[in-house]
This record gives sequence, structure tokens and C-alpha cells, in this order.
Amino acid sequence: MAGSLDHEPHGEHQAKKATASGWIGSALEYYDFFIYAQAAALIFPQLFFPSGNPKVAIVASLATYGVGYVARPIGAFVLGHWGDTHGRKTVLLICMFLMGASTMAVGLLPTYHQVGMLAPALLVVLRLVQGFAVAGEISGASSMILEHAPFGRRGYYASFTLQGVQAGQILAAAIFLPLAYFMPEDSFNAWGWRIPFLLSAGVLIAGYIIRREVKETPAFAEETGEAAVPKSPIKEAFKHSSPDMFRVVCMALMNVIPVVATIFGAAYAVQASYGIGFHKSVFLWIPVAGNILAVLVIPYIGDLSDRIGRRIPVIVGAVGSGLLSFGYLYAISIHNVPLAIVMSLLMWGVVYQGYNAIFPSFYPELFPTRSRVSAMAIAQNVGTLITALLPALFAMVAPPGSTNIPVTVGSITLAVTIIAAIAAWSARETYRIHLNDLGEPNAVPIDIQEYERLRAETVAGEKLAKASA
Repeated sequence: MAGSLDHEPHGEHQAKKATASGWIGSALEYYDFFIYAQAAALIFPQLFFPSGNPKVAIVASLATYGVGYVARPIGAFVLGHWGDTHGRKTVLLICMFLMGASTMAVGLLPTYHQVGMLAPALLVVLRLVQGFAVAGEISGASSMILEHAPFGRRGYYASFTLQGVQAGQILAAAIFLPLAYFMPEDSFNAWGWRIPFLLSAGVLIAGYIIRREVKETPAFAEETGEAAVPKSPIKEAFKHSSPDMFRVVCMALMNVIPVVATIFGAAYAVQASYGIGFHKSVFLWIPVAGNILAVLVIPYIGDLSDRIGRRIPVIVGAVGSGLLSFGYLYAISIHNVPLAIVMSLLMWGVVYQGYNAIFPSFYPELFPTRSRVSAMAIAQNVGTLITALLPALFAMVAPPGSTNIPVTVGSITLAVTIIAAIAAWSARETYRIHLNDLGEPNAVPIDIQEYERLRAETVAGEKLAKASA
């Protein structure tokens, strides 16, 4: 029968526990990842590179940010394989330990003035480890939540993975805010910047405590019980899912929006050579405000995608945020802090979430259980690798002293987001396909009335359980 739940995996579903694990784990890991991003834009040019040429120092510092994404495809191959052969829970614990250790090590590095070129060399090595570790986080967490979530609510629950990522970015900026504001600049540059990196010790403790409580997903357990776990999920992914992997690569180019907002935007607004002159503590409020709004918006958009599908929100979010990038960069160019904050709220906090809240359900839904983590991790991280090269590109095509920076960078941004929108438009809709049928090109969505009935039953059951609790 089309509406039967026989095509859903049996076993214990821990939707709320898996969602909490994914949320907190993603928040902690992306705190680590984004404190590096903040530091690369704000202070690393002065600390880890020769100070004789500020333009070169800015480009080199932003390039080290991109280096982390170079390691992502490698991490995706290794960690994706591990997640599809040894389980989602195991790979998430590995990601967490690698990320926490490498981030703490950044906080202990000597500077260029102390050890010369060894300093940026060590910085690059640790950024590579960070990139390797984070490559399996989103795909592993999204797959775990998706496979624990009840039918008709996958978009809602999976969206919390990215809500955790946004929360991690808020925490990253919030740690820098009091330090940048209250500490003398000399002290902040000398040792204060190290504090956020050393605080990553909390990742290893809190993340382990939370993630050890979640059981493996019923879908993966069924694969294991039937001896259906493939020896080479990567080979299967490329053999059976290459078109959808290419679509994910193109959609993942949407990472250009956070790159514009937090990396190039930060350098453009703060670095003295650009002549804008935003104070570090002032500019750091811009991504904080945008992310706070995003945290509030994400679950609603995730829920919306369970009602109208995944493709429409992604397309609207892609093109809309690309257009708004012009306004955001223009606000910085005219030294207008309030307008920059408003444009950030619209571009990043609201419109971009049409994509950001949906991809944790849309991407894994395009692939079968047997190769889900591998296919998503590889494709997504190849796409983000491409966008990670953009900060250095932006700094080269729109260096300090150049004119029409908002138009130049905004045009590139819009072109990239249009590519992502086309990829989403070409993909098949997945929200009404049962979990065991996902990844099958010929899978038939269940009837819309039957879907709405099943979804209503699930929502009613959640409300009843919440009232009883």
C-alpha cells in the first residue's frame, strides 16, 4: 500500500535524543571552526605573516582559512566511509575529538615574530586537521537525525543540525566580543585571542557525554543485521548516485553567503588597509545578530519543508540571499553600521535559511542508507572547498584601494547562488518518499492526502507526549 509505513525502518527511534546530540555536537564543532574564521579575518594577518605588506598578509591569512576546506574532501572520503561501514555515532565521536584537539593546539602556537615561517606552516597543518575533522560532522549528524526522525517530520528535526551550527557561530563571535571590547588591543593581540581556542577543551568533554547516549540509527542497524553494509560505500555512491552528488556539489556552493558575511565582510570592514574602519567589537555584532535570527527561523523553515517540499525554499533562499549580498557590502562601503546589520539580518538571518535549514534533510534524502554519509560528505565538501577559495579570490579581485567592491564581489556571489538554485530545481522532490526508498531514482512519493494524514498523526503524537511529560 502506498501509505504504509512498511517502508520505514523498524526499531527504536530516538528522534529527540538524536536531534539534541546533533544540535550540541554541531554547535561545539562549529564553534571551533568559526573562531578560526574570525581570527583569520581580524588578527591573524598581523600575528602569523610578515607585516611589511598588509595586502599580502590579508590574502595569505584568508587563504589559510580556505586551506581547511582543502582537507574536507579527504576527510569526507575517510569519515564518510567510516560512517557507512561502522555507524553514524562512531564517526561523530571521531570528528569531535579531532576538531577539539586541533583547535586547542592553534591556541598554543607561536607567532611569526617568535619563530618566523614555522608559525604559518604550523597554522596551515592544524587548519588541515580541522578541515578533515569537520568533513564528517554535518553529513553524519544529518544522517543520524534523519534516520531517527518520524516520517513527515524529517525536515523539521534535521534542521536542528544547522541550528546548532548557527549557535556555534554565535558562541564563536560572542567569545571574541568581550575580549575585543574590554581588553587593550596590545593584550588582545598578544594573548587574549588564544582564550577562545583553549576553551575548546569543553568540546571533548561535553560532546562525548552527549553523543555516547544516542543509539545507532534503526536504518543502519537493519543494514548491519541483513549483512547489507557495503565494503565500499564510496564506490557505490559514485556508481549509483553521481548525478545527485553533482547536484549537491552545486547546491553546496551556497556556502558563498557565510563567506561573504563573516570572512570577506569582516576583512573589508575591519582591516585598516580597506579604509572602512569598523571597530572589531562593533563588526562582530553583525554575524551575531544574523545568527541569532537564524536560530529562531530555522525550525520554522524546516517544518515548512515538510509541508511544501525541499526544492522551493532552497531556490528562493539561494537567489534571494545572492541579491541581498549587494546591499550588505554596499552598507559596509558607506560606513553605515545600522544598515549593515539590517542587511545581514535579511541576507543571512532570514533569506539564506531557506537553503541552510533545508539541506540537512534534502541532501541525505537524495541517497540510500548504504552510502548516505559517504555520498553527502564527499559532494558537500567538494562544493564548500570551491567556495572556501573565494575569500582569497575576493581579496585579489577587490583588494584594498580598488573601486566598486560591492558590485564586484556581489556579482560573483549572485552568479554562484544562481548555480545552486538551478541544481535544486533539477533535483527530484524527496519529502514524501519513505526512508527505505530514498536514493532510488524511480521511488514513488506517497499520495499527498495520505502523507498529510500520517504527518498529522505524528505531530499529534508529539504534542500528546509533550503534554504528558
